[in-house]
Amino acid sequence: MRKDLAWGGYDPNHVGTDEWIKLNKAMGSENVICINLGLGDIDNARYWIEYTNIKNGTYYSDLRAKYGNPEPYNVKYWCLGNEVDGSPWIMGYKNAEDYCKIALQAAKALKAVDPSIKLIANGSSYYEPTGIWIEWNRRVIREFTGVADYLSVHRYWRDALDEDKRDDYYYFMGEGAMDFEEKITTPKALVDITKALYPEKESLYLSVDEWGAFGGDIRSVLANAMCLNSFIHHAGFVKMANFTMMTSLLATDQEKGTYKSPLFYAFKLFSDNCRGKSLDTYVQCDTYDTDKFQDIPYLDVTTVYSESIKTVYVNVINRHRDKSITTEISGNAEEQFTGKARISSIEGDPAETFSYDKKDQYTPVVKEAGINNNRLTYTFPPHSLTQIALTIK
Repeated sequence: MRKDLAWGGYDPNHVGTDEWIKLNKAMGSENVICINLGLGDIDNARYWIEYTNIKNGTYYSDLRAKYGNPEPYNVKYWCLGNEVDGSPWIMGYKNAEDYCKIALQAAKALKAVDPSIKLIANGSSYYEPTGIWIEWNRRVIREFTGVADYLSVHRYWRDALDEDKRDDYYYFMGEGAMDFEEKITTPKALVDITKALYPEKESLYLSVDEWGAFGGDIRSVLANAMCLNSFIHHAGFVKMANFTMMTSLLATDQEKGTYKSPLFYAFKLFSDNCRGKSLDTYVQCDTYDTDKFQDIPYLDVTTVYSESIKTVYVNVINRHRDKSITTEISGNAEEQFTGKARISSIEGDPAETFSYDKKDQYTPVVKEAGINNNRLTYTFPPHSLTQIALTIK
């Protein structure tokens, strides 16, 4: 039993390394372990990777075997600290210079134990208004290019918004979406600059390993869908993204139980179908402005091609609060659509909170539409998420 300094209360350690790895194995997900570079030290980190990744012959690898796990876990991804830049809340805050010093040595120690692992350097999580987060990322990217494989950033939708404006529909939809894009494109620009300076070094990719938009209404569903669209927009750079929290995909009524809200079904549409190549998509539609951002398109669109089943998935969020938008979807001259389009739509009233009693109404509305001359005309309802599946000849 120990005091939990980050979240309060006490941690009985009922779920340790072995239990966590077994849970991931049961789910079929990849393990990620984050070493403590706040109050922790490098010795703890190297003993941890000995425990997980060395077959036998050291104290900690033999301890794992003693606990009933003779084969190594071979954990591939290792984070070099968590939110160490977060001075208001983190235990063991460090500035960028001090973080780089200890994290570079930790990287050296971890690689000495297992050179096959992938390392994730600690990027920005604290977006205070003076722009220190940009300088933090610049320093970390420069120091870890050629050392680590990923830069980690964290961003939550609500943290981008002024609390007294969050109920404003267009402020919520537009400011949040453009801010989330900014937290991807700014590190990308810094990576590109570093690549120009050090072309012989392997560039970093981005790991958005904490993200999410919380709330029990259609606005939060669309916000999460826009985050997923951002990852697809920047698929060449964003190579890992971890939703917080996994259990948030299910809604809970304290008296009646757990149920699948529209967020579950939206996430399922992306996770089941958006596997393959992200395609450049030209979008022409009306736009709107917020206090900070201008020319925000009402339609947020991504396209993914699943080559194994020769299907294109078009993901469309209509950000307009009141207006349906009719569009024409066309492919290029080289690829021809065939059959009928399969359309899945998630809609809802922005003023309504999801409830257990309406759980059977939350499954996507599915229908088909005809294709004429390699074009599909479709009307997207206001404040909706639509995924269109188009088969290629």
